[in-house]
Amino acid sequence: MNSPCVVETAYPGHSAPPLFAPQDEQRWLLRYLPLVKRIVSQLALQASSTLDREDMEQIGLLGLLDSLRRYGEPDEAFGRFASLRIRGAILDELRRQDWRPRQVRQQSHKMRDGVRALARQLGREPSDEEIRTHLGVDEDAYHAYLLDQSGEAIESLDALLQDGHEPNANVTEGFEQRVHQERLLAQVLGRLSEREQLVLTLYYQHDLSLKEIALVLDLSDARICQLIKQAVKRACVFLTEPN
Repeated sequence: MNSPCVVETAYPGHSAPPLFAPQDEQRWLLRYLPLVKRIVSQLALQASSTLDREDMEQIGLLGLLDSLRRYGEPDEAFGRFASLRIRGAILDELRRQDWRPRQVRQQSHKMRDGVRALARQLGREPSDEEIRTHLGVDEDAYHAYLLDQSGEAIESLDALLQDGHEPNANVTEGFEQRVHQERLLAQVLGRLSEREQLVLTLYYQHDLSLKEIALVLDLSDARICQLIKQAVKRACVFLTEPN
């Protein structure tokens, strides 16, 4: 595969002429390459051996190129828009390659049903130790389950954030759409607890991986996975509420 610093500017599926000259596109790609690398680091824990890091960076760069051609001249709001497109491009490829074998998906769903049954039995949220004992799994298997569940939750929120927020060719309308998205995200965060706000801000705005967030907050990886899933679930409820 080509070096992650070079992307062919003839992007398939786009018939419209490019907004930038090829040298300008390469300049912007190099400037935002660190963003691609951070997102790849975030998603690496959710991927299997289906894609290696270099493959994911190439796909992410194509997502970045698509962002440039849809958005136009980058400004202070471009990073967030590009992040969603880059992450979405990588997740789409992982789904296309069926990165989670059916057996893994079935096991994850079985464990999720077991956790729900235990919570109903106890009448409260069970502790990590209670869950592991009830499911009969070791710490590694439980951690893998939490990663899988948080990954699914993040995918669902990414899809909602991207839905209906494509930049318009009209500059004024595109600006209004970006302002609307910023307000929507602010409203979503306002519905969450301080800790939930913090984990989503670190993940989406500061592009930290789940492991990096755990280090920043001095919490276990498992606890961060739980917080991410909890925060995303509440955010998705808000985004899907009827107006």
